[in-house]
Amino acid sequence: MSYPLSALMPKDQIRRARQDEAGEIARLFLISSDGLAAYIWSKMDMPGLTLEEVGAARYARTGTAFSFENCHVALRWGEIAGMVHTFPIEGSADDSEKNDPVLRPYAELEDPGSLYVSALAVHEAYRNLGIGSRLMEHVYGIARSLGLQRVSLICFERNEAALRFYRRQGFQEMDRRPIVPHPTLHYGDGDAILLARNC
Repeated sequence: MSYPLSALMPKDQIRRARQDEAGEIARLFLISSDGLAAYIWSKMDMPGLTLEEVGAARYARTGTAFSFENCHVALRWGEIAGMVHTFPIEGSADDSEKNDPVLRPYAELEDPGSLYVSALAVHEAYRNLGIGSRLMEHVYGIARSLGLQRVSLICFERNEAALRFYRRQGFQEMDRRPIVPHPTLHYGDGDAILLARNC
C-alpha cells in the first residue's frame, strides 16, 4: 500500500541546512537582519548579482562561519518554514568590521565564549506557530553539545516584537551601542542591544 508523502514525514522537523538551500537561507537572512545583511552584501565584489544571489553565494561556502554548515532549517510538512544561523564567538571581531563605522557597534558587542545567533527568521506564512521557539530550543541544545554555557545575539532596540520574544526566552541585556544609520537599515535610530542567556 502506498501512502502520500505527507503521511510519511513528521509535520515539523529541524535539521541541518544543505548547500542547495543557500538561496532560501539568504532570503531568510534578509528578513532577520533588518537591513544589515543588505548593507554587508552590497559591499561584496560580485557585480551583476542581486542581493539574494550574493547572499546565496556567501552561504554556499564551506569552512567559514557564514556558511550553510552553521544553519539549521525548520520544516513544516517538508517545506522550509524558518532557519537559524549560529556559530561560536571565539575571539574579537576582525579589523574590517571594527574599521567600518556602520558595523563597528556590532563588532563591539560580541560575547566571546558564547554561541552567537546571527539570524533567526520564520517566513510570514508560518509565524505564530511556535517555530521560532522550537528553533531557539534547538540552539540551546547546540550550545550544550559544544560545551558552551551561554547563547548570545544582537537585537535592534526598535524591533520591539523581536525584543519581547527574546526576553520571553530568558535573554537579558548585557550591553548596547547606538546604531549608525544607513539607508539599508530598517531603523534610523536607537541602540543595538547585546542579549545573552545561560543554557
